[in-house]
Amino acid sequence: MEKIICGIQQMGIGVPNVQEIWVWYRKMFGIDVRIFEEAAPAPLMINYTGGQVHKRTATLALSMDGGGGFEIWQFTSRNTEKATFDIQLGDYGMFSCKIKSRDVQKSYDYMKQNGANLLNAPTKNPAGELSFFVKDPNGNIFQVIEGKGWFSKTNHPSNCGGVGGTTIGVSDIEKSLVLYKDILGYDKIDFDETGNFNDLSALNGGKNKFRRVRLSHSKERIGAFAKLLGPTEIELVQAIDRNDCRKIFENRFWGDWGFIHLCFDIQGMEQLRKECEAKGFPFTVDSSDTFDMGEAGGRFSYIEDPDGTLIEFVETHKVPVIKKIGWYINLKNRKPGKFLPTWMLKAMGLNRVK
Repeated sequence: MEKIICGIQQMGIGVPNVQEIWVWYRKMFGIDVRIFEEAAPAPLMINYTGGQVHKRTATLALSMDGGGGFEIWQFTSRNTEKATFDIQLGDYGMFSCKIKSRDVQKSYDYMKQNGANLLNAPTKNPAGELSFFVKDPNGNIFQVIEGKGWFSKTNHPSNCGGVGGTTIGVSDIEKSLVLYKDILGYDKIDFDETGNFNDLSALNGGKNKFRRVRLSHSKERIGAFAKLLGPTEIELVQAIDRNDCRKIFENRFWGDWGFIHLCFDIQGMEQLRKECEAKGFPFTVDSSDTFDMGEAGGRFSYIEDPDGTLIEFVETHKVPVIKKIGWYINLKNRKPGKFLPTWMLKAMGLNRVK
């Protein structure tokens, strides 16, 4: 089977309290459909949790407006540790999560009325598009961007959808392009500019000089959930005038406070494994066969980008549509690249949490 990147399935977010922060995500972004919720140990991740098996609870939630979801993740066997230093733009790893908006100004006004910690007013980026930054109550930074490609209209007052991409700090953009452009299919360069940027100036370290490359994909994503996940972008940011950049997750565990991984829904895991290995990104974790998340299942793996940022791949085998009546979709024998019917995807919206 050929490799198919179907879209960003979810952004992993390490938090001290899943239920508490999810209330905020539902209110501010409308990410309110629960796909699964599960408490269990994570034995396959011991390379990233100090060689010990730790327990956690995780909730996968998404917006029926479209976009990737959040895997909101909390340790239950230890405290969730914060970074011991002040994270600045240009540090290595996922600095912010991009959230799609139908109307950036309206999203800004709604969040302002609801007391969100807004870092700047809507400002144009090098592509001439409006965006602004907002901090969640845990201090994680989200960038609300002009959304492209919508699945349905829920009329959530925020005008937002789900994950539309991420901003990643890297040490060498050319090295990073091998992964993000060649392997993950972000083949279109929307802009590649070096300088000081007005739209970044409100961020910690944002007044420095950067090279920014924003990538998108020229081909529409295909696969079971591609219509729902929609088009996304990845922005690579390299600090030009700093020599003190650090890894955002330096001396911490996967699952600690912040953006812990970027997860892609894929088909053709074996083909992907071979390609990643050939291009210098071997799997560091591989569940090999079906992992069971209680209410969902599939095969998952991880690689690291050149600076150690964790990228997860999930080949979904089973997913709940309506849990109350025990309706699950089995994807194992579906034709690769085929979309799930829109009505079936919309039925997942019945798992909305008010």
